Amino acid sequence: MINFLIVSSSDLILVDPEILGGKPVFKGTRVPIKTLFDYLERGYTLDEFLECFPSVSKEFVVKVLERSEAALLAA
Repeated sequence: MINFLIVSSSDLILVDPEILGGKPVFKGTRVPIKTLFDYLERGYTLDEFLECFPSVSKEFVVKVLERSEAALLAA
């Protein structure tokens, strides 16, 4: 089993009805997780996303992508 599947995503992602109506956001920001995937789908680079959303750390983005990949491959 891959280690990062064991760790809860709550260290990276916050879901709070008081923040953007409960949409999942990067913890400590108001940036929706979906925005990252929207940017990548449209052909933007990771660096371009980070430039547009400086409140999100590269470390958080990489971990979210790694955990997303692991969850998809484990299904």
